[in-house]
Amino acid sequence: MNYRLVKVRKLAGFLIGGIFLLCLTSAALAQSNPTGPPPGAGPPPNNNPNIGDRQRQVDESRLRSAEMDVGTEDRNQKLVQAAIVNMKEDFSRIQFVRNDIARNLIARKPLDYKLVSEQTAEINKRASRLNVYMRARAPEDVKENNSPELKSEEMIGALVRLCKLIDSFTENPALKNAATIDSKEIAKAKENKANADRDLLAIIKLSGSLQKKSESLRMSQ
Repeated sequence: MNYRLVKVRKLAGFLIGGIFLLCLTSAALAQSNPTGPPPGAGPPPNNNPNIGDRQRQVDESRLRSAEMDVGTEDRNQKLVQAAIVNMKEDFSRIQFVRNDIARNLIARKPLDYKLVSEQTAEINKRASRLNVYMRARAPEDVKENNSPELKSEEMIGALVRLCKLIDSFTENPALKNAATIDSKEIAKAKENKANADRDLLAIIKLSGSLQKKSESLRMSQ
């Protein structure tokens, strides 16, 4: 999930950097005029007793604003960390369930439709949740079409396709090397991201079809 994680981390870093820059600017302005104008310069002092009260109100308002900024940053950091935890878990579980499916296929066990329904439902849920962060988009030249319902004799072949799609998605360089992309590799990175988007959308679609069909076959037994 590195591609999306990097973007989320960059957002948090940008927010931190913005607050840090504001602090530096405020400090520089304070140092440029630490004690006010030199003696004898500027207008005569204002002896209005309300001036001090107004200044304190302004200072308190600025302090509250700074505290709100810090609170917002804390919330952003917590959201980023929660997103990272969720994405890692979803990414790992998709591969774990894929391995379970593959082992059963290799062992040539009869399909347990209840188990297949549960496995494909979990893959669909977690892939859909990953897509909340990745915002995968289908290629513009690919038209949305409704695939016909799977037939019972097509289930094994469809499960094999699902395993291969998950392999392609999880091994995609766009998800592994996003933080180390060289400027000369941007075109290739975009191509990899497009392939990751395509695979993720296909996983969501195929796992949904498999879950629906396996549940139907389970009910008809």
